[in-house]
Amino acid sequence: MALIKGNYADEINLSDPEFWRRPWSAREFAFATLRTERPISYYDEPVIEGTAFALPPGAGYYALTRYRDIATVSRTPEVFLSGPGAISQFDLPPEMVEYFSGLISTDNPRHARLRRIIAHAFSPRNIRQVEESVVRVADQVLTRAIKSGTGDFMTDIAAPLPLEIICSMMGVPPSEYATVLHCSNVILSNGDHEYVPEGTDPVLALLEAGATLNGIMQEVGKSRLEHPVDDITGALVNAEIDSEKLTDQELASFFVELVIAGTETTRTAIGHALLAFDEYPDQKARIIEDPEILTKTGTSEIVRWATPIIWMRRTLASDYQLSGENLKAGDKVLLFYNSANRDEEAFENPYVFDVGRSPNDHYGFGAPGPHFCLGTHLARREITVMWRNILRRTPRIKATGEPIRLDSNFVNGIKHLPYRF
Repeated sequence: MALIKGNYADEINLSDPEFWRRPWSAREFAFATLRTERPISYYDEPVIEGTAFALPPGAGYYALTRYRDIATVSRTPEVFLSGPGAISQFDLPPEMVEYFSGLISTDNPRHARLRRIIAHAFSPRNIRQVEESVVRVADQVLTRAIKSGTGDFMTDIAAPLPLEIICSMMGVPPSEYATVLHCSNVILSNGDHEYVPEGTDPVLALLEAGATLNGIMQEVGKSRLEHPVDDITGALVNAEIDSEKLTDQELASFFVELVIAGTETTRTAIGHALLAFDEYPDQKARIIEDPEILTKTGTSEIVRWATPIIWMRRTLASDYQLSGENLKAGDKVLLFYNSANRDEEAFENPYVFDVGRSPNDHYGFGAPGPHFCLGTHLARREITVMWRNILRRTPRIKATGEPIRLDSNFVNGIKHLPYRF
């Protein structure tokens, strides 16, 4: 990708909503320019409009665009904190941070405690049951789409698989699946008017969606305590490590985080894969000829290519010099995973989709460190099983129109994607 030397970097504003409405190729070009000319750049925070909530004006943030800088930050959690707002550019009120404080938005020692308790609940037996359900649900989803699909790949195939897996795994009744999907869409919408109608307060909509998910999980947790069931939620409410258990709020926050991260990441990756296979039919043919490529290397390339979560935030606990930039305690940095996954220093031919790419140490599930995605294994399996099933049963599947993208700077989402088998 050839770069224009000069002042183009001055024209890039990652806080401008219009930047994120540009075509993917234009955004890629901008991040390539930043990596070369201004790998650590500063931006004022975007302005939230249409909300009655008084959010204090922030001091702005530094955008990190190089693979190696993001690796350094992710491996230095004692300096670069997640608790102040890992999924918010803004400094949210403490009560709001606490409300959504799952693994993503906590630091040690609390983060280590939560991760220990949660990991204990995911026993080999429970994990095996979930993995077995992936095969069954993937087959059911595809069969429904073939028989009575709407022609929208995202709503027929990409979204139902992770949604049904996560809800089933956590004991959420099928009657609540549509509610869970709606709330997840609202929380990750960034105010997209398809999910947050114009004139609706976006912060209030987010809080109401979080409260709804919170309430669903509180009910399921209460049911498991009163009527024990040997499943993930049953294990979570009863898991006790060093005399500590999850509080009701921590269980609910974990569920909200699991729904958001566990459904959106997988949905987005599955959707981007269809576009990638259309653009690179030779790579699709490789998998059809040898489906094991998906398990070995193909799924990792799908996730790198899609990079579903664009960035995460960290806040400095103390002064730190990063690649010659003097950062101060209290400064905010955004780790742009999408840029790291196209970094020419880390990947050979990063703008080529190659299902045999190896090595492929991408940041599609976050960078190495304590916040590396706990659900990586499940997400990989869902993507692998779904696409293996699709290409075995309907190898001629293709997109028939342009994707309708989520209006967001946080999720590289696709809302709708027309297709045919």
